[in-house]
Amino acid sequence: MPKATQLTVCLENKPGQAAKMAAALARAKVNVLAISVVDSSDLGLVRLVAENTAKAAEALTKAGMKPTRQTVITVTAPNQPGAMAEVTGQLAARGVNIKYAYGSVAKGAAEGMFVVAVDDLDTALAAL
Repeated sequence: MPKATQLTVCLENKPGQAAKMAAALARAKVNVLAISVVDSSDLGLVRLVAENTAKAAEALTKAGMKPTRQTVITVTAPNQPGAMAEVTGQLAARGVNIKYAYGSVAKGAAEGMFVVAVDDLDTALAAL
Protein backbone atom coordinates (compact mmCIF):
# COMPACT_ATOMS: atom_id res chain seq x y z
CA MET A 1 0.00 0.00 0.00
CA PRO A 2 1.42 3.36 -0.91
CA LYS A 3 2.15 6.11 1.54
CA ALA A 4 0.90 9.58 0.72
CA THR A 5 1.28 13.02 2.20
CA GLN A 6 -1.97 14.50 3.39
CA LEU A 7 -2.39 18.25 3.74
CA THR A 8 -4.63 19.67 6.44
CA VAL A 9 -5.98 23.22 6.63
CA CYS A 10 -8.41 24.91 9.00
CA LEU A 11 -11.04 27.07 7.38
CA GLU A 12 -13.44 29.46 9.00
CA ASN A 13 -16.90 27.88 8.96
CA LYS A 14 -18.57 30.47 6.73
CA PRO A 15 -19.70 30.74 3.10
CA GLY A 16 -16.98 30.95 0.48
CA GLN A 17 -14.10 29.39 2.38
CA ALA A 18 -14.24 26.03 0.62
CA ALA A 19 -14.61 27.85 -2.71
CA LYS A 20 -11.51 29.94 -1.92
CA MET A 21 -9.52 26.79 -1.18
CA ALA A 22 -10.78 24.99 -4.28
CA ALA A 23 -10.06 28.01 -6.49
CA ALA A 24 -6.49 28.22 -5.19
CA LEU A 25 -5.95 24.55 -6.04
CA ALA A 26 -7.60 24.96 -9.44
CA ARG A 27 -5.40 27.96 -10.34
CA ALA A 28 -2.36 25.83 -9.53
CA LYS A 29 -3.81 22.99 -11.62
CA VAL A 30 -3.74 20.62 -8.65
CA ASN A 31 -5.85 17.48 -8.86
CA VAL A 32 -7.35 16.42 -5.53
CA LEU A 33 -7.50 12.63 -5.13
CA ALA A 34 -9.32 12.54 -1.78
CA ILE A 35 -10.82 15.08 0.59
CA SER A 36 -12.49 15.06 3.99
CA VAL A 37 -14.09 17.96 5.84
CA VAL A 38 -15.02 17.83 9.51
CA ASP A 39 -16.74 20.87 10.91
CA SER A 40 -17.47 22.53 14.20
CA SER A 41 -19.49 25.68 14.73
CA ASP A 42 -16.44 27.87 14.08
CA LEU A 43 -14.00 25.87 11.95
CA GLY A 44 -13.79 23.28 9.21
CA LEU A 45 -10.85 20.89 9.25
CA VAL A 46 -10.02 19.97 5.66
CA ARG A 47 -7.80 16.96 4.96
CA LEU A 48 -6.78 16.24 1.39
CA VAL A 49 -4.48 14.12 -0.69
CA ALA A 50 -3.40 15.70 -3.99
CA GLU A 51 -1.55 14.35 -6.99
CA ASN A 52 1.16 16.95 -6.41
CA THR A 53 1.56 17.70 -2.72
CA ALA A 54 4.21 20.39 -3.18
CA LYS A 55 2.09 22.37 -5.66
CA ALA A 56 -0.98 21.98 -3.44
CA ALA A 57 0.87 23.19 -0.34
CA GLU A 58 2.28 26.16 -2.23
CA ALA A 59 -1.15 27.10 -3.62
CA LEU A 60 -2.79 26.88 -0.20
CA THR A 61 -0.02 28.91 1.41
CA LYS A 62 -0.32 31.63 -1.26
CA ALA A 63 -4.07 31.74 -0.53
CA GLY A 64 -3.33 32.52 3.12
CA MET A 65 -3.93 29.04 4.47
CA LYS A 66 -1.32 27.20 6.52
CA PRO A 67 -1.27 23.55 5.48
CA THR A 68 0.26 20.95 7.74
CA ARG A 69 1.54 17.61 6.43
CA GLN A 70 0.99 14.09 7.66
CA THR A 71 1.93 10.74 6.21
CA VAL A 72 -1.09 8.51 5.59
CA ILE A 73 -1.76 5.28 3.73
CA THR A 74 -3.86 5.11 0.60
CA VAL A 75 -5.58 1.78 0.10
CA THR A 76 -7.17 0.79 -3.19
CA ALA A 77 -9.89 -1.77 -2.65
CA PRO A 78 -12.54 -3.48 -4.76
CA ASN A 79 -15.92 -1.78 -4.90
CA GLN A 80 -17.78 -4.61 -3.20
CA PRO A 81 -19.30 -5.48 0.16
CA GLY A 82 -16.69 -6.48 2.72
CA ALA A 83 -13.76 -4.53 1.25
CA MET A 84 -13.62 -2.13 4.18
CA ALA A 85 -13.98 -5.02 6.64
CA GLU A 86 -10.99 -6.75 5.06
CA VAL A 87 -8.75 -3.67 5.27
CA THR A 88 -9.74 -2.77 8.83
CA GLY A 89 -9.53 -6.42 9.90
CA GLN A 90 -5.97 -6.73 8.62
CA LEU A 91 -4.98 -3.65 10.60
CA ALA A 92 -6.78 -4.84 13.74
CA ALA A 93 -5.09 -8.24 13.53
CA ARG A 94 -1.70 -6.51 13.73
CA GLY A 95 -2.77 -4.22 16.58
CA VAL A 96 -2.79 -1.06 14.46
CA ASN A 97 -5.09 1.71 15.66
CA ILE A 98 -6.93 3.67 12.97
CA LYS A 99 -6.99 7.34 13.99
CA TYR A 100 -9.38 8.23 11.16
CA ALA A 101 -10.17 7.21 7.61
CA TYR A 102 -12.06 8.55 4.64
CA GLY A 103 -12.67 7.43 1.12
CA SER A 104 -14.98 7.18 -1.79
CA VAL A 105 -15.77 5.30 -4.94
CA ALA A 106 -17.71 6.35 -8.00
CA LYS A 107 -20.91 4.38 -8.60
CA GLY A 108 -20.12 1.49 -10.92
CA ALA A 109 -16.34 1.85 -10.55
CA ALA A 110 -14.36 -1.34 -10.00
CA GLU A 111 -12.26 0.10 -7.17
CA GLY A 112 -12.34 2.78 -4.52
CA MET A 113 -9.72 4.43 -2.36
CA PHE A 114 -9.45 4.75 1.41
CA VAL A 115 -7.13 7.21 3.10
CA VAL A 116 -6.12 5.87 6.50
CA ALA A 117 -4.22 7.59 9.30
CA VAL A 118 -2.76 5.09 11.76
CA ASP A 119 -0.71 5.06 14.94
CA ASP A 120 1.97 2.70 13.51
CA LEU A 121 2.70 3.35 9.85
CA ASP A 122 5.30 0.61 9.36
CA THR A 123 3.17 -2.13 10.91
CA ALA A 124 0.14 -0.97 8.91
CA LEU A 125 2.10 -1.07 5.65
CA ALA A 126 3.32 -4.59 6.47
CA ALA A 127 -0.23 -5.71 7.35
CA LEU A 128 -1.71 -4.50 4.10
